[in-house]
Amino acid sequence: MKRLLSLAVAAALSTGVMAENIAITGGKVLTQTAQGTVENGTVLIKDGKIEKVTAGSNVPAGYTRVDASGKVVTPGFVGALTSLGLVEVSSWAGEVDSSAGATPVSTTGAALDVTYAINPDSTLIDVSRIEGVTSAATTVQYTDMLFHGQGAVISLDDNAETLKNKAFMVVNVDGNSADIHGGSRAALWVTLEALFDEVSSTKSVPSLTSNWDGINARADIKALKGVVSGDVPLFIEADRAADIRQVLAFKKRHPAMHLVLLHGVEAWRVADELAEAGVPVILDPQLNLPGNFEQLGATLHNAARLEEAGVKVAIGMETHNIRLAAQHAGNAVANGLSYEGGIASLTSVPAAILGVDGQVGSLAPGKRADVVIWSGDPLEVTEVAEQVYIEGEAIEMSSRQTKLRDRYMKLTEQPAGVTSHYVKP
Repeated sequence: MKRLLSLAVAAALSTGVMAENIAITGGKVLTQTAQGTVENGTVLIKDGKIEKVTAGSNVPAGYTRVDASGKVVTPGFVGALTSLGLVEVSSWAGEVDSSAGATPVSTTGAALDVTYAINPDSTLIDVSRIEGVTSAATTVQYTDMLFHGQGAVISLDDNAETLKNKAFMVVNVDGNSADIHGGSRAALWVTLEALFDEVSSTKSVPSLTSNWDGINARADIKALKGVVSGDVPLFIEADRAADIRQVLAFKKRHPAMHLVLLHGVEAWRVADELAEAGVPVILDPQLNLPGNFEQLGATLHNAARLEEAGVKVAIGMETHNIRLAAQHAGNAVANGLSYEGGIASLTSVPAAILGVDGQVGSLAPGKRADVVIWSGDPLEVTEVAEQVYIEGEAIEMSSRQTKLRDRYMKLTEQPAGVTSHYVKP
C-alpha cells in the first residue's frame, strides 16, 4: 500500500497535476471541523485549496487520485510557538537570529520584527515539515529586554511564506525575568503596567522630530498599540500558580487585551479561573518534574486537567524541535487528554490562537490545502507522515537528517580509500 501511495504521488508530480486537482481517497479523515471524522473519506483539493471532504471514494473527472486506504488524513500541524527559520545551531559562532540584544530603536523589545530574520533555506524547516508540521509561529526566544518582539506565522513551504506578520508578542513574568528586570516581581509587574499605561495614554506615536522622554521608544509605542487594542495576542510566560493568578489579574485590569498563557507548568492549579477568563494555554505537556521552585506542581496530567476545566490547550515547545509536538500530544493523551483534544492541540487550537484559523488548522472548504497522509495514528510514535501537502503541492519527503541517514547507511558501498563524508558529484 505504501508503494502504491508513493507511485501515485510520483505520477502526479511528474505530470504537474498535483498543484491543481487532487483526490485523497479511502483514508480516515480527521477534519477538525463540525464534520468530525470521516471514515473512508475523500479530500478534494483544487487550486491549492480544500474543495470539500466527502464520505466514500467517488472522484470527479479531472482529479488525480491518491489512495490513502488504511491511513489517517489530517490537516497540517500548526506549530504554536517555535524559532523556525531563525536558528540552525544555537551555539554556533555566527549570528543567531533567535536572540536579540539592546538597540537604540527599541528600549523594551516590543518593536523587534521577526519577519526580517526568517531564513527560508533553514534546514530545520525541512526537518519539521516531513513530520507533518506545515505552518508555525516563530519568534525571538531570548532578548535583554522585556518583550521578545513581534512574532510571525509562516508556512513551511520552500519560501517560508508569511501567513501573518505582527501576529503575537511574548513577555516573560517568571522569576528569571524578574531577576533581569529589577530583581523582583514587585519591580517587573510595575514596569509592565507602566509600559502599557504609557501606550494607552499616548494617543498617537510621537514623531521623530518631537520631544519624547517615554520609557517606551517610539517604535515600541507603535508595536504595543495593537496589543492594547487586543488585535495582537500577548503571550505571557509563567509557570507557578501565583504568577498565573497575576496574569489573570492583569487580564481583569486590561479586558480588551487578548492574553495567552505560555508554558504554564502549574496551570492546572488555576484551571477554572483560566477557563472563566477565556485564556488559552500553550504548553509542553512533557514537563512532569520541577526544573525549579516555580514548577513544584509539574505533572503529566496538566493538559488533561486544563481540558476538563474547559481551557483550550495547544502544544508548543518554544524551540526549533516542534517536530516532536505529535509525540508530546500523544503522551498528553496517554495521561488523560482526550484524543480529540490531542489532535486539536496541534491543529485547530493553535490556528485559532494565532488568528490564522481562516487559512489553516482544519480541512474546511476554501482553506489552504495543507494536508498530511499518515501511515496510522499520528499520535503514535511508531507512525510517520508518508506524504505532506502544502497548498496542494506534494513536498519532497526528505531533509538534511534523512540524507545523512541514507549516506551513512551505505558506508560499505564506498570505494576503497574514500572517506565516508565524500559525496560523488
